[in-house]
This record gives sequence, C-alpha cells and structure tokens, in this order.
Amino acid sequence: MITVPRSLILGLAALLSGYHILLGVYSLDVPDRQGPVIVALVLYAVATLISLWPTSPMRMPLWLSFFDLAVCAALPLLVGSTLDGSSSSNGYATWYVAAVGTLMTIVATRKNQVVAWVGVGFLVVHTIVWAGPAALGSLGVIGSVVWVTIAVTLSRGLARAGRDARQFARAEREATEWQAAQEAHLYERQVRLEHTSRLAVPMLRRIVERHGRLNTVQRQECRYLEAAIRDEIRGRELLNDDVRKQVMAAHRRGAIVTLLDEGGMDDIQGPERDAILNELAAAIGSTGADTIIARTAAGSDTAAVTVVGLSSTDPSVSALGQDSPDDEVDLWLEIPRREPVQLNRNGLVSTDEK
Repeated sequence: MITVPRSLILGLAALLSGYHILLGVYSLDVPDRQGPVIVALVLYAVATLISLWPTSPMRMPLWLSFFDLAVCAALPLLVGSTLDGSSSSNGYATWYVAAVGTLMTIVATRKNQVVAWVGVGFLVVHTIVWAGPAALGSLGVIGSVVWVTIAVTLSRGLARAGRDARQFARAEREATEWQAAQEAHLYERQVRLEHTSRLAVPMLRRIVERHGRLNTVQRQECRYLEAAIRDEIRGRELLNDDVRKQVMAAHRRGAIVTLLDEGGMDDIQGPERDAILNELAAAIGSTGADTIIARTAAGSDTAAVTVVGLSSTDPSVSALGQDSPDDEVDLWLEIPRREPVQLNRNGLVSTDEK
C-alpha cells in the first residue's frame, strides 16, 4: 500500500491557507474598514495553525472543531460587513470564501464531517442573504462546498479501506497461525510415528520371524512395549530420556504408570522444562508405589506437574490396573514451574542478575 507522508499533506494545507492570508493582506485597500478584516485574518491564522499542528491526533477534538466552526461563521460576518455584496469589484477581498472552504476541508479530513457541513452551510446561507443566489458561483462558494464534499468522500473511503485492510491483516494472521499450528501438529505426529516405529519394528520383526510363537519372556516384553507406546501417545510433553527410563523400570517391577499430558506444559520450554522432567524422573524412580499417575497441571500458574503414587493392599486389584478403596498414598508431589536458569559472565548460576 502506498502511503503519503503526513508532513507533506500538512505542508500543502499550510501553503494553501497561507495563500488565502496573503490574498487578504493584499486586498486590504478594498474594504471600507480594515479593522474587521485584520481580526478575521488573525482568527483564521490561529484556527489554521491549531488545526494543522503536527503532533495533533488524526481525529480532531470536539472543542477544536467547534472553534473552527465559530471562526468560519465569524469570517463572512466580519469581512462581509466591510464590503458591498452587490458590487462586482470586490476581487480578492472575498478571500474568506476559499478560507472557509479550506478550513472546513481540514475539519472534514480530521473526521468531523458534520461540523464541516454546518460550516459550509452557513457560508452558503450568508452568501445568499448578503449577495444573492447568483453570487454562489461568482464568489466561489460552490467550489468550497465541492472541496468539503470531496474531503468527506475521501475520508469515508479511506476509513473503509483502513477497516478492510485491518480485517485482511487479521485474517492473514489467523490463516498463518492456523497453518503454523497444522504444521506443528503434523511435525509432532511424524516425530511420534518415527519414535513408535523405532520401538515397535524390532519386536514386530521378531514376531514375524517366529510366526507369532513367543515364549513367556517375549510376551512380557511385548506388554512393556505396548505400555511404552501408550506412554508416548498420552504423555507427550511429559517424556524425555530419563522419564522413559524410569517409567520402563517401573513397568518392569510390576507398577502401573499413567502419564497424562493435558497441555499444562505447552508454554514451558528449554532449561525450565528439562528441570521439571528431571524431577519427575527422580520422583518415579524413588517410589515403590504400585500405581503411579503423573499429569500436567492444566490451568495452574504455580504447578507444572502433579505426581501421585498409590500402594495397593490387594495385589489382585493392582494387577488389573484398578484402584482399591484401601489404596494408600505412597507419593504426592507437585512440581512447580521454574524460572529459566540464567548464567553470569563466569558461567555460574545467578539469581540476582536481571
């Protein structure tokens, strides 16, 4: 999109307004009284200066638009009182007509169209009363109305184009985010499939080679493999090499391990995630519970992972993977979120530097 610098627009508007002031000064010898004309020139200069101030916001404040409206009402009254409306020799002394059109065009551009219409409307009414309807064309009143009309039309068109551009940009961001999410999900599925293949392919080949005739040890290994694949599917962000090692060790001693990733660690990356998973691996390896449940703490601002270990008093119930009413809590742990470790210039852990 091609944009015009605001300074260029302000500069052109200031030059046009200054031209009207020069015409008013040049024609000071035409009015029968110069005092009202000088007051009108000063009011117009002040209103133009404030309206074109470089640091002002795009939307003109309401008080400033009313001030400009008052100036536009004062200019015809002040200058017109010193001229003969029926005379055709006023010349440049009617500079106020173009000045009102310019000032109201500025007001319309700065998103106060109603005030701009009221200002040029007053100019039309004053001209008809002061010099008659025929003077609307000869004095340039119609041109001032056309300027305001163009300014209002362009302002509305640019506002509509700006809204459309923002909507398109928002839609583009949403489409980009959706595509990135889909690519991330695809990448994650590929990683999970590759890891699952590495786990399962050797055992599947062994089963094919033996035509499905496995001994007791091999069947147990298949069960361990099934549990590992299930952990990969449900555990997701709860797994690293140390956690996998400790979970498999717990499976081999007969414990039932359940890993549930509910999205509570999606925003945790890097050293903070590694520290949490290392503590999780240590907790699983340190307990002798028959049932171990680890899940991410979704919706928590302080805890990252919760770990529960239950020891069953009924071995048959534990072997079936069920909880007994008499289960005893052997382990209860909340692993908190951690701030990423920062190193100072000497490579040492620093807790004071920021």
